Amino acid sequence: MTKRLLDAREYEAKHSGEIPLAKKPVYHMVPPIGWMNDPNGFSMYQGMCHLFFQYHPYNTFWGPMHWGHYTTKDFVSWEMLPCALAPDMDYDKDGCFSGSAVESEQEHILMYTGVKEFEDENGNHCVRQRQCIAVGDGTEYHKSEKNPVISADKLPKGSDVSDFRDPRIWKDEDGYWAVVGSRNEKGFGQIALFHATDITSWEYVSILDENDGRYGEMWECPDFFPLDGHYALIVSPQFMQGDENGFPSGNHTLYFVGEYDKKTHRFHRDKAQMLDWGMDFYAAQTVCAPDGRRIMIAWLQNWDTRLTPDEYRWCGMMTFPRTLSISPSNPQKILQWPVREIQNYYNDKFSLKSFLLSCTDGEKEVPSVSGRVIDLSVDVDLKESTEFSIAVAANERYRTTICYDRATKKLTVNRSRSGMKKDFIAERGMTVEEDNGHLKLRILLDRNSIELFANDGECVMTNAIYTDPDAQQILWYADQDVSMDLELHHIKKH
Repeated sequence: MTKRLLDAREYEAKHSGEIPLAKKPVYHMVPPIGWMNDPNGFSMYQGMCHLFFQYHPYNTFWGPMHWGHYTTKDFVSWEMLPCALAPDMDYDKDGCFSGSAVESEQEHILMYTGVKEFEDENGNHCVRQRQCIAVGDGTEYHKSEKNPVISADKLPKGSDVSDFRDPRIWKDEDGYWAVVGSRNEKGFGQIALFHATDITSWEYVSILDENDGRYGEMWECPDFFPLDGHYALIVSPQFMQGDENGFPSGNHTLYFVGEYDKKTHRFHRDKAQMLDWGMDFYAAQTVCAPDGRRIMIAWLQNWDTRLTPDEYRWCGMMTFPRTLSISPSNPQKILQWPVREIQNYYNDKFSLKSFLLSCTDGEKEVPSVSGRVIDLSVDVDLKESTEFSIAVAANERYRTTICYDRATKKLTVNRSRSGMKKDFIAERGMTVEEDNGHLKLRILLDRNSIELFANDGECVMTNAIYTDPDAQQILWYADQDVSMDLELHHIKKH
């Protein structure tokens, strides 16, 4: 074991227990200490689900990237394992960037991007990002002596050699495959496909898909997988510009559904769609669970939204894992839904049927409906109303408001009163169609986040909040009388 890896392990072991459970979310994963960003290596190995992540244990800001490590049996409770990778070789001395993992016989194979920065003979700053392999037993991982195993010189002529990262590996009857994000000769994102029969000897196959400049620049963190008879490609574009389709500016995550031609190794896809409309969602990665479910997790933040209070000793969260499926009514649409294992952590159940929310009451509480660590479902018969809202994590000072404007069909989340102390984006909306006059919402609320699922997961929005935990109220409003069915569960883990 190198000194750099040993130092990281000793640091996290010494300091991770210093953060009280009350200062962390209840059912969302955070780093044991320090900084967390992209999920990495979301995979099964010997019956256990592993999740690694981009990790800088020494403070709450991005730094030389390590790989932190958790395991889970049920996608809800996570056990910390020692730091898996550190930037301790010449080829990855400036970071072990994002990657993935696959089980092969008795081995757990990690594939990651090793980063090296240097000055050339003319004094120019240069960056090289190359794909590397580490093999282990679920706890200890050893980097291959043949690293790096894929360099940018294997890409098509004109491709950028400095942006070449985030390999997504899988295995089938023909060997190993990996898609890697890079940039083409025009500077736009492309997804390169590679193949190997020996895990250390890779060959370029094709450009699986590429961007014409419409969807940002570099495409980070690709994931490519079969889903309900189709194929899906997930990418996280950097520096998108807002457009007429309602895509917001910044760094977000898109998906495409289509068909994969295994002869030409090209992906023929439909239009781009937002995977999550929230202000805090990036770098999604999936795993195929033993029961066949395709389960996704993502970084509950992005590069433009570091809201974590300065006094916190951790920064960065993961979304609650979601099951993905193709919509039965629209084969180009991916539905997202919280994994069913959350039900094992329900502490109670409270429900109301046909509850009348009267407009004459103004904003009001519904008896017995409150809390900060909850799973709340509501089916609203909008009747004649044009505006309906729910304020969560609320009291006299704080609130985050979810509002539906029936005229524009916009469902909006506003966190401007959530306790933010920095001038970050505070409001985001998404188009949601009502269903025969009904609006169906499911809200996963934890101490530091809101995940909003509309109409059975057709539209999703994820946002971080850092609101005083004493803000427990849920306030309801409609401009005309509406009828609601409610179901509330408080969630308890500790």
